[in-house]
Amino acid sequence: MSEPFLSSDDYDERAHQLYTEGHYDEAIEVLREGLGLYPHAVELHVGMGYARLAREEYVWARHAFEEAVGLDPDHEDALAGLGEVLLKFGARPAAVACFDRIVALGFRDDHDLMLQVGRALFREGLLDNARRFFEVALTAHPDSAEAAACAGYAAHRLTDEGGALYWLRRALELDAHHGEARIYLANLLYDRGEYEAALFHLERTEPDDHFDGLAIWRLIELKRSVYRLPDDDPELVPWHRRLDDLAGEAAPEDLLLAEIEAMGSDGRARDPRQLELFGTLLTELQGMRTRSGHSAHAEIHRVSTPGGVTYVGTWEEIVLQMKDDAGEWADGSLEQYMAVSARRGRKQTGVAIPATDPESFLRGSADAGLIRILH
Repeated sequence: MSEPFLSSDDYDERAHQLYTEGHYDEAIEVLREGLGLYPHAVELHVGMGYARLAREEYVWARHAFEEAVGLDPDHEDALAGLGEVLLKFGARPAAVACFDRIVALGFRDDHDLMLQVGRALFREGLLDNARRFFEVALTAHPDSAEAAACAGYAAHRLTDEGGALYWLRRALELDAHHGEARIYLANLLYDRGEYEAALFHLERTEPDDHFDGLAIWRLIELKRSVYRLPDDDPELVPWHRRLDDLAGEAAPEDLLLAEIEAMGSDGRARDPRQLELFGTLLTELQGMRTRSGHSAHAEIHRVSTPGGVTYVGTWEEIVLQMKDDAGEWADGSLEQYMAVSARRGRKQTGVAIPATDPESFLRGSADAGLIRILH
């Protein structure tokens, strides 16, 4: 039985507590009861919108946020929620207009709100706009490690490597315990071929800081290489255990969905850029497996694309990986792929690219600015 004489604020506070604890069904019930008594309470409509959004009930969420904005067109949380749900419907201009309205209303100093908006835009791939809101947060709160880290993530996704390095390092200056920023920076440095710097940062993380296996594999690889550690060295045991934990935490249905999502309609693996935040997981693991099968005389190289994909192996293996990632050439010959790519590259850059052999092809592509040879 409901308690008598509860105000709309009481209902809002109860629902907010349930929402924070992840009890979205119960929060919705409290909000529904409150709205039955206070149908014009903007905060209750806003709370309903966020609870529905958390349950991915986007139609209901949109309805709740629109009700709130109808009651108070200048309510910043309602505008943020409406913008976020509009992104889910693909209404990007309308969403950005909601977010810009928040800034125009004078809420640029609201640190959490600016980060919320930036993250919503980042998740939907509106990277320029996301970076803009992260920078708004930084202008008002220059000592915010989280805002600096977010600016770094956005800069990296926008291929602004210098900006990414600056902001991630700035985030760590502000908060040396920001594990996510340190891991991201370590991966970025690793992709640049700066292995000692990458190891420096990875060694300053703990196994529980990691929620995917990419950086852990890299840490193990670097420790084995630099310190000549055997695979069963006690120093590596906690990292292998964390890899096992991560594999165990994934439910069978999640693993199946991940496998399905990793495949294109033709049954081939999608472009790695679609699968991993750093765009390198599949190619790196492939390179690590390939490396273990090389003879002692085979020289390993590392090449990256402007999109952030890294390839590892011999010259020929790298070109083969690039060919396989270009869906239309997956069944073609290596020679055909190099010839057509060289012609396309010359038309694009005006630089003649040799297609006589993989090494010449890759070095020519690097001279044309189409790739970068890291090692």
